[in-house]
Amino acid sequence: MAHAENSVTIQRPAYVVFEFVLDGTKNKLWRPAVLAVERTSGARTGVGATYRQQLKGPGGRPIAGDYAITACQSNELIRFQVTTGPARPTGEYRFAERDGTTTVTFILDFKPTGFARLMDRAITQTMRGEVATLANLKAYLERQQR
Repeated sequence: MAHAENSVTIQRPAYVVFEFVLDGTKNKLWRPAVLAVERTSGARTGVGATYRQQLKGPGGRPIAGDYAITACQSNELIRFQVTTGPARPTGEYRFAERDGTTTVTFILDFKPTGFARLMDRAITQTMRGEVATLANLKAYLERQQR
């Protein structure tokens, strides 16, 4: 199974970080691989919300990376399932507030089957790059504080 995980501590309260991450239309502001994103159905945010994403794929070609929010606990947890694209990992954001700062952990898991098993190493590398974008989230949200 491909797995990637990363954490950062952001100098903002949990509710600010949580609400920002939960609104998938803001992905383009901090995830460089996102070319376009829009909410397509479900709740405005939270469980049931679905998002259509166009991502930078291999060689810069656009690929689909749509996803749905599958679990949500205010200021603590967001889970999602990628529903289109060559790899369809599950993901999770965990939020822990302490003294006005928030530690965010981003986890991606993917169990490759069929042809995708041959791509396990490349998929893992891509997932590691994706969870590393938490540094961009930190920089963006801390700039907004000023």
